[in-house]
Amino acid sequence: MSSRRLSIIDRLAEINWFIVIIMSTIAMIGFAMMVSAAGGAFHPWAAQQVSKFCIAFVLMMIIAMLPMRMLMDYAYPIYFICLLVLVGVDIIGHTGMGAKRWLTLGGLNLQPSEFMKLAVILVLARYFHQLHPDDIRRFPFLIPPVLLIAMPAIFILRQPNLGTTTIMCTVGVILCFLAGVQWRYFISIAVGGAAALPVVWHFMHDYQKRRVLTFLNPDQDPLGAGYNILQSMIAIGSGGLFGKGYLKGSQSQLNFLPEKHTDFIFTMLAEEFGFLGCLILLILYIILLSAGMMVAMRSRSTFGAMMASGVSALLFMHILINCSMVMGMMPVVGVPLPLMSYGGSIMVSTVLAIGLLLNAYANRDQLPSRMMPKL
Repeated sequence: MSSRRLSIIDRLAEINWFIVIIMSTIAMIGFAMMVSAAGGAFHPWAAQQVSKFCIAFVLMMIIAMLPMRMLMDYAYPIYFICLLVLVGVDIIGHTGMGAKRWLTLGGLNLQPSEFMKLAVILVLARYFHQLHPDDIRRFPFLIPPVLLIAMPAIFILRQPNLGTTTIMCTVGVILCFLAGVQWRYFISIAVGGAAALPVVWHFMHDYQKRRVLTFLNPDQDPLGAGYNILQSMIAIGSGGLFGKGYLKGSQSQLNFLPEKHTDFIFTMLAEEFGFLGCLILLILYIILLSAGMMVAMRSRSTFGAMMASGVSALLFMHILINCSMVMGMMPVVGVPLPLMSYGGSIMVSTVLAIGLLLNAYANRDQLPSRMMPKL
């Protein structure tokens, strides 16, 4: 019993508590903003989000202390289970706000696409770890990672969920680049993507087209499609340097600002705490991302480096897109801000992603052998 306790203590000592503290600090800022969004009440949003965070925190610690070999062994099963759940969403999923993105389990709404992003990171890290370096430059060996990214992307697009699809595919491309895939393949993809834009536009839903047109000219329909982004920019601008004060934001407290506790929570922070408050939050994010990249650079194994890089890229894309869209620099695509926006699935998946990062740090000096022969 004592040796088992010692083992757990040793594993806890290997955890990067600095990352845990930064993550928890950002989450607490998010809880405070949800209290503000509810007019100073802890219920309903902050209370539910705190409970989800506590559950996810326990799971994160378990993941952080797992042997890296276990994550590698179960990467493919986790991926295919998540893919099957996505198929389930397409068949029996719950529809909300015009999109079929959720599964209802025991009264809880689960958004599987959020967890699919983690599964893609794990399976790509496993694939490139087992792949011989000489084969990365060979085209046939690029087909499996493309399929691993494309299969869930198709089902997520059908929901429809363009924001999550964009983030997942971008993270996949980043991991392929970091693995050593040659530039010419990325250039070919970029050229092909640009050529396909007219076709993509044709198959986009009407509301998605309106979002793009609103991004180009939000004043065209200020009381309709352009309302959200115009109110967001008004709130951000009115915050000034130091903000109007906690619980004193006019746009948010008077309910002019839509989705203030989810996609536009950064806007509410800007109105109440101004440029200084936003700067502090962004610095915390930068510290978290920098710590993630440091873990990636210090990992001796390809699996650990790819896993840490994937988590860092995932967080970066969420932060970039959310902050850009609420400031009118990108179309509004419904991407939440990690650890800040309300939502059980995004909170749990983000904290679990941090767990993968902590696992890579704890096992940074390990050099697992390739588990499959050269293909």
